[in-house]
Amino acid sequence: MQAKNATGQIELLDTATLARLSSMQLLAKAVVEGFILGLHKSPFRGFSVEFAEYRAYAPGDDIKHIDWKVYAKTDRYYVKLFEEETNLACHVVLDASGSMGYGSQPLTKLQYAARMAACLLYFMMGQRDAAGLAIFDTALREFLPARLRQSHLQRILDTLEKCAPGNETDLAQPLHDVAEAIKKRGLVVVISDLLGDIAALQYALQHLKFAGHDIIVFQVLDPHELEFPFEQLIEFTDLETGEKVKTSGRCIREHYKQEFDAHQAAVRDALADLQIDYALFDTRMPLDVALAEYLYKRAKAG
Repeated sequence: MQAKNATGQIELLDTATLARLSSMQLLAKAVVEGFILGLHKSPFRGFSVEFAEYRAYAPGDDIKHIDWKVYAKTDRYYVKLFEEETNLACHVVLDASGSMGYGSQPLTKLQYAARMAACLLYFMMGQRDAAGLAIFDTALREFLPARLRQSHLQRILDTLEKCAPGNETDLAQPLHDVAEAIKKRGLVVVISDLLGDIAALQYALQHLKFAGHDIIVFQVLDPHELEFPFEQLIEFTDLETGEKVKTSGRCIREHYKQEFDAHQAAVRDALADLQIDYALFDTRMPLDVALAEYLYKRAKAG
């Protein structure tokens, strides 16, 4: 059952999903800048980049970390504490093109994918890793670079809450733009229905691989796309172009399934060639179950 807030909007982070996933850790398989990745459990503090809090000065502390403005107000010495730089920067790249607005279930593909992104980034920050978000259709609509701050997580969740289906799909140029925008090697999770040019997608993912990122691709599809259950005369509307076609579901089912199977084979082959983790998500599957199953398999394989 999907959770809704007081205004009737779908909640991105419901308690059932978070409770089910609380023991899971999303592990990258590559060595990234900083440390060899572990479970990232230790909330260390040091003198680094992100401000955390003040504490009273103690003998041996470096005087350059004394906050002289606080001293002027209190006549006491305090030093600034900072959070140490994160072990991992994780960016979720979310497809918000028109086709992601389709849904035969309580959640559209985009709503399902947005909740998935929210859960992943929530737990990445929970294990002391920085989280970032990119949203695209034909171009990069939003880019929030990875940060490790509670206020940044709230900004990400607010952005996901407002995310709506946009224009046609371009699986290539936005990913090239993301590769140029991310300055630190880390984990990139692409969430999309992948209903686009797979050769162009493969080339863009190569760009991210060359930059040293560990990549995961989550394909989100509706059961109607997976099974094509239509029998009678029906009018189909292209959500990206508005084009309408009226036809018999029974007459075109076999052709659709052949084309769909060929497309899915191209997806699997392209990602296998790049040695990129891939998982297919059916929007009928409860999100907590789907993510928990994938994260368990990935952690076990790593």
